Amino acid sequence: MNNPKLALTAGEPAGIGPDLCVQITQLGLPFKLIVIADRELLQERAHLLRLPLTITDYSSRAEHRPGEGILHVLHIPLAETATPGKPDAANASYVLKTLERAVAGCVNGEFDAMVTAPVHKGVINDAGISFTGHTEYLAQLTNGRPVMMLAGGGMRVALATTHLPLKDVASAITSDALEQKLRIIEHDLVTRCGIPKPRIAVAGLNPHAGESGHLGREEIDIIIPSLDKLRAGGMSLIGPLPADTLFNPSKLKDYDCIFAMYHDQGLPVLKHASFGTAVNVTLGLPIIRTSVDHGTALELAGTGKADPGSLVAAIEMAASLVAHQR
Repeated sequence: MNNPKLALTAGEPAGIGPDLCVQITQLGLPFKLIVIADRELLQERAHLLRLPLTITDYSSRAEHRPGEGILHVLHIPLAETATPGKPDAANASYVLKTLERAVAGCVNGEFDAMVTAPVHKGVINDAGISFTGHTEYLAQLTNGRPVMMLAGGGMRVALATTHLPLKDVASAITSDALEQKLRIIEHDLVTRCGIPKPRIAVAGLNPHAGESGHLGREEIDIIIPSLDKLRAGGMSLIGPLPADTLFNPSKLKDYDCIFAMYHDQGLPVLKHASFGTAVNVTLGLPIIRTSVDHGTALELAGTGKADPGSLVAAIEMAASLVAHQR
């Protein structure tokens, strides 16, 4: 597909999401982008940023004409006026409605993929809505089994566990969970990234990958048997490997993806190499979803200092995944 139609949700209205949506219109990106947001919010943010903006109301039947300073907007109204840097829990339902509309459009074929600007989990929870994150919410909407993967700096890093306290990680590393996630990773690398035989390097949970059981038995009791089972089924898996040497540049070229056991085992290295240009890709959903690698940056909202690099990369990644999908 040469020019897919991409839904872009503007995220937390008091954060930098609306800024980024306005900023990317100045770049003349050659994509069919439909921003799902409050049109007045975007216009007000453009005024603050002193950037030209022409808003065209989105229609699924109208021809989409990309252009510099032109934004196609699927309007969803705010509950309350948004002030940059000052989130209001009253707008939590608005944020979720934008996600729901994007998902519905992807599921019914109206959109080919969705790209998300950052949301503020705390504000949504302050509204009395149980919300653990974008990824988990999209999984609920689509009945998916999500795996979080970030791409950047020449790496792809997928996670066995995501937003868990460190004390809960070991108990979450089970054979069923590892096998399910690794199958999803391989499937999506083949069907969406166009990699015919993915090589996946698996990190150990413990220092030195457990050092033969002297530093923990999770590798011996859980990780190695799971990897052996999947290898017997034809998967190309390397490990478990000590995480402290896994990211050696000379070794990275041999891997298509690294499977880290927990959030802060894999992501600090990737973000060090690519912060501001990395992309969050959600595997295991029946739709394509990419996102930025950063948060709402409330202190930058409305200042013009937000960097749109990660959002541009997320848009480009979404288009690439659509093109490779089979």
